[in-house]
Amino acid sequence: MTWMTQPATLSSMLYIVPTPIGNLKDITLRVIEVLQAVDGVICEDSRRTGQLLNHLGIRKPFLVLNDFNESRMVSDILQKLQAGQNLALVSDAGTPLVSDPGYKLVRSCIEQNISVDSLPGPSAAITALTLSGLPPDKFFFLGYLPEKQGKRLELLKSLNTLHSILNTTFIAYVAPHKLVRTLEDMQSTLGNIDVVLAHELTKVHQSTEKRTVEDWLNQFKKQPPRGEYVLLFNLG
Repeated sequence: MTWMTQPATLSSMLYIVPTPIGNLKDITLRVIEVLQAVDGVICEDSRRTGQLLNHLGIRKPFLVLNDFNESRMVSDILQKLQAGQNLALVSDAGTPLVSDPGYKLVRSCIEQNISVDSLPGPSAAITALTLSGLPPDKFFFLGYLPEKQGKRLELLKSLNTLHSILNTTFIAYVAPHKLVRTLEDMQSTLGNIDVVLAHELTKVHQSTEKRTVEDWLNQFKKQPPRGEYVLLFNLG
């Protein structure tokens, strides 16, 4: 079973293609080459991906794959791959599958012996980690924290136990409208710890700053959070 190959010519291949997390210049020559050559692009939002492809001067048909239709779309995409098409899977920003849809498709391709290749590229989690000043040798990616407060509190409490076994930096993605409640839950379970917030990475107003949970909450009372955030902390 083969899923990590790099053929000279594209043939019946699913390519996992990272896209810029903010700055459109953060794209590799290989990504551009693959996007130019594939038969179609699998994306979360055709409008968002259309902006990127227009910027690159590339026109391709879109197949929309998101959290709501992934189970239904996988079989249709598999049929196209089995018919000899090669397709690129992209997310709205960053590396596909990392807190984004696509896992079921990749798993199905591997099960069906359809070749899959993953191109290296942008990831907000890794960019934030290297900017944070927190220990980068071991890190635990939490993705998006649970939507329900009970589950979220349970997860946060469990991090103390995990830390007692492994001293690691924790990384989470947080939507701006959920940031305050997340910080409040962290304060109630983990205390007034230091937290790094990486904001609007690679964009004009990029910032990375470490403050206590209480200081962040005081700031957001004055100015509500906006934009994209990556939250990082270490319990050491």
